[in-house]
Amino acid sequence: LSPQGKMPQTPPFAAMFDSSGYNRNLYQSKEDNCGGLYYHDNSLLSGSLEALIQHLVPNVDYYPDRTYIFTFLLSSRLFMHPYELMAKVCHLCIEQQRLSEPGLDKNWMQKIAPKILQLLTEWTETFPYDFRDERMMRNLKELAQRIASGDEMYWKNVQQLLQNLIRKLTAVSQYEEVLAKIDAASTDRLTVLKTKPQSIQRDIITVCNDPYVLAQQLTHIELERLNYIGPEEFIQAFVQKDPLNNDKSCYGDQKKTRNLEAYVEWFNRLSYLVATEICMHVKKKHRARVIEYFIDVARECFNIGNFNSLMAIISGMNMSPVSRLKKTWAKVKTAKFDILEHQMDPSSNFYNYRTALRGATQRSLTAHSNREKIVIPFFSLLIKDIYFLNEGCANRLPNGHVNFEKFWELAKQVSEFMTWKQVECPFERDWKILQYLLTVPVFSDDALYLASYESESPENHIEKDRWKTLR
Repeated sequence: LSPQGKMPQTPPFAAMFDSSGYNRNLYQSKEDNCGGLYYHDNSLLSGSLEALIQHLVPNVDYYPDRTYIFTFLLSSRLFMHPYELMAKVCHLCIEQQRLSEPGLDKNWMQKIAPKILQLLTEWTETFPYDFRDERMMRNLKELAQRIASGDEMYWKNVQQLLQNLIRKLTAVSQYEEVLAKIDAASTDRLTVLKTKPQSIQRDIITVCNDPYVLAQQLTHIELERLNYIGPEEFIQAFVQKDPLNNDKSCYGDQKKTRNLEAYVEWFNRLSYLVATEICMHVKKKHRARVIEYFIDVARECFNIGNFNSLMAIISGMNMSPVSRLKKTWAKVKTAKFDILEHQMDPSSNFYNYRTALRGATQRSLTAHSNREKIVIPFFSLLIKDIYFLNEGCANRLPNGHVNFEKFWELAKQVSEFMTWKQVECPFERDWKILQYLLTVPVFSDDALYLASYESESPENHIEKDRWKTLR
């Protein structure tokens, strides 16, 4: 390490897990296998929690592999609070300092400080929301003080680290405030519909008549929401009790964010918005025009690599208040829609979509522009995949060891998401369209059915009964 306390630059996430999947050839010292870590062919397969924590902490001639840091910080929260892990890391660093020979103290500090600083940098950059906990912040500042007091030149780096962290935490708080405002702004328009449907002047096509532009604005919303999701939110979605420690309940108080939920809510909103825009028109030709418009938007989303908006639009068109409008659909050229539906067909575990996603991922890896880098996955399927991966394997082996092999797999899936969420949106923002998409009120299920029956009257007893109750 150079004396300036500079650390090797951290490679981007895509490079972190190499082509064979992930980089498991961790730096390994001889005593590791007996020290509570179990390897096979140079791959770390399992270890006691204590040994894994030790493995995270750098010493004079060792710095943990970056994939290990990400994987352990991601998965350790299934066994302990991040603040407990932080306290242990601090304790181990201080222990090391105490055990180093007197007189070597300054020398030792110069060797180890940049490494501890690097570990803290990776932690705060990748899992900033862990530090919304005062206990975490306290520990971080204490350890940072310790490093900086050893040498003036680390002081700048420590300040930088804390500033970057606080900037991220401020940004997420502002984002949450905006989301709360957006929620407050959109209320149900059922009453308007009941009194006089004509009173709805604005519709999506008057706000944005170009499907291409709308797809770009949807991509803005998607990338922003994706960007605020912390990797740990996937894991926290299924934190249960640790079977070896019954008195530790699941970490209800640990959840510091709900960006993941907000993103799923956006998907639902977009589906309902699509259905609303179609059903609110009294005239059949208007409804058909809106359907064709959304088919074009969906196709643009597909071309951009925005699979989440694509899926939301398709599911909005497949909602029964929309799909039952036979006379309307008869006026639509559906060939393009059939192609898109085929792409997102759920059969064989979404085989077609997964193939398209792989194609988009390949394109993003060799991309020259941000435009080609965009990959926005069908999000609820991503959550489901991670959930099943978690459910399908035990967190602990029978001997009490942490099943690290499982966590490599989890980290691999989450790290792919990390690459996607870091893409800058290359399109210009259009605030008028964004405002409309995020805040225009959408119909409830009942309002959609009511509008649908008003447009094309009920066809059978079930529909007739439902219409009666709605009126």
